[in-house]
Amino acid sequence: MDAVTSLDQQFRFLLEADQLKGVLRQSPLADGSRRENSAEHSWHIALMAVVLAGHAPPGTDLSRVITMLLLHDLVEIDAGDLSVYADEAAQSRQATAEAAAARRLFGLLPAGQATELRALWEEFEQRRTPEARFARALDRLQPMLVNYHVGGGTWRAPGITAPQVQAKADLVADGSATLGEYAHALITRAVEHGYLAAGGSAG
Repeated sequence: MDAVTSLDQQFRFLLEADQLKGVLRQSPLADGSRRENSAEHSWHIALMAVVLAGHAPPGTDLSRVITMLLLHDLVEIDAGDLSVYADEAAQSRQATAEAAAARRLFGLLPAGQATELRALWEEFEQRRTPEARFARALDRLQPMLVNYHVGGGTWRAPGITAPQVQAKADLVADGSATLGEYAHALITRAVEHGYLAAGGSAG
């Protein structure tokens, strides 16, 4: 493949990735003015990786973490965003849609690069490395921070309770013990302030 053809493919992918700016997420901005889009979310958690790098497991390759975070939500261009509290049937449909989106989107790239970047996306999804677990921790922590800051945010949706959010905080702890402690403390404070229903059992 010549360099021009390769560049054409890379720019086609990059232009397609621009559509992520139009995918609205469930979570609001920290000022509560509107819902954030998925590109904003990806940028924010990539910045979190830089700022919070000291809380990653020893030996974590931060560049891999940042790359995963910039790639992880590209599939929402086709599949859209789904609440992390959606039921199992909806989660299963979303997983199928995201896998198809990954094939299409990464398939726009030159073959070698497509394989490399899709492998990073899959690594993130499967949480099979310290880098992936730390990246997923940040992905779960960011909406929690925003929800707390705006006085509840998506936690105020019907049926969302502290045990359900605690289960997401467990994923944070799986990637970073200190960030997990912070996430669990945040939930406790949210319940105390009335931002989150105490509930009785995990959903």
